[in-house]
Amino acid sequence: MSNGIMKILLEDVIIYILLRFSVKSLLRFKFISKSWYSLIQSSRFKNIHINDTTTTNNEFIIFSRSFKETEGFKNVLSINCSDDHNDLVLIDLDLPYLNFTRRFNELVGPCNGLIVLTDNDVIVLFNPATRNYMSLPLNPFVCQKGFHRSFKGDIGFGFDSIGNDYKFVRISEVFLNAYWGPEKQEKKVEVYDLCIDSWRDVNPDMDQQLPSVFSNPSFEILHHGTFHWYAKTDRIFVILCFDISTEIFHNMNMPDACNVFDGKCYSLTVLNELLTLICYPPPKSNNDLTQHTMDIWIMMEYNVHQSWTKMYMIKPFPFEFPLTTWRDHLLLLQSKSGLLISYDLNSNQVKEFDLHAYPKSLRVIVFKESLISIPKRGP
Repeated sequence: MSNGIMKILLEDVIIYILLRFSVKSLLRFKFISKSWYSLIQSSRFKNIHINDTTTTNNEFIIFSRSFKETEGFKNVLSINCSDDHNDLVLIDLDLPYLNFTRRFNELVGPCNGLIVLTDNDVIVLFNPATRNYMSLPLNPFVCQKGFHRSFKGDIGFGFDSIGNDYKFVRISEVFLNAYWGPEKQEKKVEVYDLCIDSWRDVNPDMDQQLPSVFSNPSFEILHHGTFHWYAKTDRIFVILCFDISTEIFHNMNMPDACNVFDGKCYSLTVLNELLTLICYPPPKSNNDLTQHTMDIWIMMEYNVHQSWTKMYMIKPFPFEFPLTTWRDHLLLLQSKSGLLISYDLNSNQVKEFDLHAYPKSLRVIVFKESLISIPKRGP
């Protein structure tokens, strides 16, 4: 009995030590011995590693950006490997499946260190720490003759804690080719289960019709096991929510002061682990910027409308749209010219980084390194 206890204690000490190392080092440590290989590969260690909050050394930023070339657009995926708030040390990634030719591609996630890249045609699940990836199979749905299918930044991704599986959800609208209107449209919801490598249809269980999803830069986000989109009902714009485990949709109203008729734009992020709505002036507004502010609303209690609280009211400065938050006090944004800039919520300082992209093409995700493996699909 004592030997068993000592063995468990020794393993716990080894785990505590290993948690201090990067994923790159852990992947090398697997070859030290069979026992270390089994430990690092175990689901127990992977779960402890992904949930470890004692250090931020394994927190990184991944950037997706485009450059205009004569034959089209060149897309670059890069990881920041610096802990310094004032500098970026980028490593470019060159991976198959990621050579999209459009002006920009979306980053979705993160979830347990995994992210998704998509240009609406190709969907790739990717672990930036291990460089492990897979391309999802094409959706088998085919439109009938005379109809057209529309995608609007409508791919969600998350972990089903009940079914212990990763899921993708995709919302699309099917129109008659000759008529684009609500009377001639059909909403389709499809879910891809990673464990069975297959798409299936889902019937939305809502009291009213499923809202229409709109693609807003840096709005789609996973939080509290629920994916969120910017969407419109018959009357107002709302936050459309999809619970990854129960596969149930519901609408969440934005703060009462955020009137869709005020002409402002909206972005969704997470600040201090709380759902956060950024309300900002439209980039192409002809109005005097000094008459506007960028307002940051935080939902102090999730899914409780009355808990929306305006925490920051920022004086205007030129930018295109917000990207994400970093270290709970830095707001990352893209400038109108395509540069990465940051705004410090504590000091109100604005900094411009030497990272350039084609205007409106920059996408950013802050993620935590993970050992979660991605299965390889068959031919």
